Amino acid sequence: MLRCRRPLVALALLTTALLGAAPGGSGETISLAGTLPGQRLDVTLTQVVDPATATGPDRPTATDRLVATRFRLENTGTAVYQDSPAPAAHLLDTAGQRSTGLGLPTTAGPAFPGTVTLDPGATAEGFITFRLPADAEPAAVQFALNGGLADDVGQWSLPIP
Repeated sequence: MLRCRRPLVALALLTTALLGAAPGGSGETISLAGTLPGQRLDVTLTQVVDPATATGPDRPTATDRLVATRFRLENTGTAVYQDSPAPAAHLLDTAGQRSTGLGLPTTAGPAFPGTVTLDPGATAEGFITFRLPADAEPAAVQFALNGGLADDVGQWSLPIP
């Protein structure tokens, strides 16, 4: 688990790419702040399905695959959280490549809707899917509020048990 400020994100990405990722990180909760007053979520990576099987028409080709990650979001702030979780997440591989989350449906479970709205104290769970090269080795998953633009960035190392 890693929490960093936006200026350190490039360093975190480089470190992850060069050193690989330590196993573990699943189930750990990271508290993240948004860009507006009162925006705060506790974010937990609860599951990784690799490879994931698409249920819609947007299926992987022979050169790529899907990885589905399940997140639990809890609004621990004082403001209503309204955001799109998929573009707020990124998967990093051991070669340093970064994939942005997609709202693709898979057999892993239900994806987050395009927009999630949570009152203070409310929770939501859903999958965010990533498309990456078939031979890529996932190293970490990142999440930040406000479509991924908030300064706080949570990072979970992969693989997870």
